[in-house]
Amino acid sequence: MKVLIATDKPFASEAVNSIRDIIENAGFELVLLEKYTEKKQLLDAVANVDAAIIRSDIFDKEVLDAAGNMKIVVRAGAGFDNIDLDAATANNICVMNTPGQNANAVAELAFGLAVYAVRNLYNGTSGTELYGKKLGIHAYGNVGRNVARIAKGFGMKIYAYDPFLSVEAVAKEGIIAVGSPEELYSACQVVSLHIPATAETKNSINYKLLSKMPKNALLINTARKEIINEPEIAKLMEDRKDFKYVTDILPGNHAEMSDKFAGRYFSTPKKMGAQTSEANVNAGIAAANQIVDFIKNGNERFRVNK
Repeated sequence: MKVLIATDKPFASEAVNSIRDIIENAGFELVLLEKYTEKKQLLDAVANVDAAIIRSDIFDKEVLDAAGNMKIVVRAGAGFDNIDLDAATANNICVMNTPGQNANAVAELAFGLAVYAVRNLYNGTSGTELYGKKLGIHAYGNVGRNVARIAKGFGMKIYAYDPFLSVEAVAKEGIIAVGSPEELYSACQVVSLHIPATAETKNSINYKLLSKMPKNALLINTARKEIINEPEIAKLMEDRKDFKYVTDILPGNHAEMSDKFAGRYFSTPKKMGAQTSEANVNAGIAAANQIVDFIKNGNERFRVNK
């Protein structure tokens, strides 16, 4: 039984060592493909392995069709839109993610971006504080809950909207639950995005929704690029000189945003929400354990495809 780690952005060495221990102690063989530069390298690597652990690597139909022996792919992280789920299902491949393992890392980055934004990107001018401000958490999952935990320490008033949770379930955690995105954005000066990229959410963060936010609004995106309607957020920031946007996902119109909205816009050069040594190790270990449990016991708890 061969387990492949395929990562163009490698795990930390500590994570690889921990994964190796789990895989080899289970009696399996570990195969490493790190920092690959061509898709052919990935296609060759998947051809003779039974399982794979990946990060943001693209497992499209071509890759999955080439993986003749593959039984399971685990995305070390929460998002899995880099995997063609239909192609995986067609090839009888189970796809899993590792929910919660990166949640604290992403939440801490969201607050790092928030402080950076309200202090005017540390440009030496007088900024504002987060204390007492209303924070809206758009999607109250693992990351959203960690954001709420940190926000309580900042003394913020916390609101949340999640279409998959009842208002009562959210309210039980001491959060002000609202029934729609419009209600969330209308109430909150700061909104932190944690929604996935789906057919329903793509381009959903648009001019109409964001224009409902109060004066001196701040939008934080540590979720996905595709959920933002990029032309419309640029138009909004032209119309509202009080609006700030900070993101962990480089927009397609980054050059325009940087030029037009200096001091009100910032993007990390590449997605780094999960880029901590702790999250790196946690997600890798979880992925390895899930593969072993699936192969030996058939456990499909974190399966995300049909």
